[in-house]
Amino acid sequence: MSDTTQYSIDQRGVATVTLNRPERCNAVDEIMVAELTAILTALRLNSEVRMLILEASGNCFCSGTDLAWMKRGSLSDPNHNFEDALRFARLLRTLDRLPIPTIARVHGPALGVGLGIISCCDLAICTEDAWFSIPETRLGLIPAVVGPYIISRIGSSAARRYFLTTEKFTSSTAHKIGLVHEIAADVLSMDVQIQNWISDICQNSPHALAAAKRLITSVDHRPIDDAMISDTAHRIAHIRTHEEAQEGVNAYLEQRSPYWVSAISSVA
Repeated sequence: MSDTTQYSIDQRGVATVTLNRPERCNAVDEIMVAELTAILTALRLNSEVRMLILEASGNCFCSGTDLAWMKRGSLSDPNHNFEDALRFARLLRTLDRLPIPTIARVHGPALGVGLGIISCCDLAICTEDAWFSIPETRLGLIPAVVGPYIISRIGSSAARRYFLTTEKFTSSTAHKIGLVHEIAADVLSMDVQIQNWISDICQNSPHALAAAKRLITSVDHRPIDDAMISDTAHRIAHIRTHEEAQEGVNAYLEQRSPYWVSAISSVA
C-alpha cells in the first residue's frame, strides 16, 4: 500500500478508511482506486468489522478526479479508458454494497466523484463550511460512473440542476436535497454525532443490518406488485429463523442485552 489511503479497525469493529492525498486535495487517481478496492474487499471479508467511517485528511474531502489521471486518459485509446472507468465503477459498487453500515465524514469541499463516494455511503454528515459541486460538464465530460449513485441519492430533479449548471452548493442545500443527513457546526460536533450513530448501530443485529441493506437495494424504485410482495414475505420468513433474530427476540422478552451488544460492551 502507498500513502494515498489509510485504514484502521478499533476494538469495537469500527473501521476508519481515510483518503490521504491532502497535497492533491484527495483527488482520486488509479492508485487510490486500486487501494480503496483492496481495502473495502478486505473489510467485506472480515467478519469482525461492524461498520465503516470514510473520511479524508487535510482541508478537503475530495476534489474529484485527479487531473493528471484525466489527462492521461485523454491521450489513451477508448479500451484503456473503458477499463479505467470499469475499475472505478466496481469500486463504487463495492462501497455501495458493503454488508456493514457506512458513514461518510465530510469536511471541506467535495466535488465530482467525491459526491459519488458520499452517495454510496449509508449515512453522511458534513461540517457547515463544506461545499459541493459536480463540475464534469464544465470540462466537457459527464458524471457517468458516479451518476447512478448521485441520482439515487438526491433525485433526478436536483441532478438535472447540478449536473447541468455545475454551480457550487452549500451544506444546507446538500442537507435539503438528501446528500447528507446531518450538518455539524465543526469537526468536534461532527464526531459526536458519528459516535451517537455508532452507539445506535451497535445495538442492532449485524445479520439484520446486512439484510436491511440488501432489502433497500432490492425494493428501491420497484413497483409494489405480486413479485415484491412475495420477495419481502420470503425475506422476513427466512430471517425469523436466523439465530440472531431468535436471540434478539429472546433478549427483548428477558429484558437483557443481546450477545452482540454484550460483545461490544466488553471491549468498550
